[in-house]
Amino acid sequence: MTTVALDTGVGPLLRSWREQRRISQLELALRADSSARHISFIETGRSRPSEEMILRLAEHLDVPVRERNALLLMAGYAPRYAQTAFDDPALDALREGMERLLQAYDPYPALVVDGTYNVVAANRGMATLLEGVAEHLLVPPLNAMRITLHPEGLAPRIRNLREWRADLLDQMDRQIALSRSTELRELYEEVAGYPVPEGTCPGPVPSLPFALPLLIEHDGRVLSFVCSIATFNTPMDVTVAELAIETFLPADRATADHLRYLAS
Repeated sequence: MTTVALDTGVGPLLRSWREQRRISQLELALRADSSARHISFIETGRSRPSEEMILRLAEHLDVPVRERNALLLMAGYAPRYAQTAFDDPALDALREGMERLLQAYDPYPALVVDGTYNVVAANRGMATLLEGVAEHLLVPPLNAMRITLHPEGLAPRIRNLREWRADLLDQMDRQIALSRSTELRELYEEVAGYPVPEGTCPGPVPSLPFALPLLIEHDGRVLSFVCSIATFNTPMDVTVAELAIETFLPADRATADHLRYLAS
């Protein structure tokens, strides 16, 4: 969901994106093969940018695909990027490819989330992490942030909840700055307001020299994961642009052995 007001005007909105990216008019002009004078005229409304110019500026300003459509609409042009439903037959090949990837990652947990962290696909390895989560959090659409930070979700079992919670909230804050999504902002305010369960965050916990691990209790032992996020390169569809594949790689041999044992 875009937060753009319909009466803002494409020029001021482009200026807002440029200022947010901390790029001068001259620097943007050099990147877009234009002139600082032309960029100034566009931003003040003295010049109406072409469709190609809007897309070129949006590309150099790293404007999300959804917001590029908003810029085009505001300038009087048709949206360039479709927003295909995830279950649409047009995305069959994409879904099948992601399913193969998730299955190949078993027994390690992996899932796919959309732009507001709703889970659209997951492998069997995720069931290990979700054991003990309250049923109301597992009613579709499942939301990865709610499940992780809710007092009835994973939060009571996360040994380094203080550090992990701060990292997730910071990640969401950066995304909000990039996408300006009202829905994402509302989710952030909701999960940031969850109380920290009593008895969690006991103090210093083992860490890794190269990444912040997720340390979570399961079946009387502590599992350690390093998480990664992958997105699609040069997406031409809003839905695809906002998908992210999150994988949980065992950070030690004991965790890997335990997951393989459960799978067997």
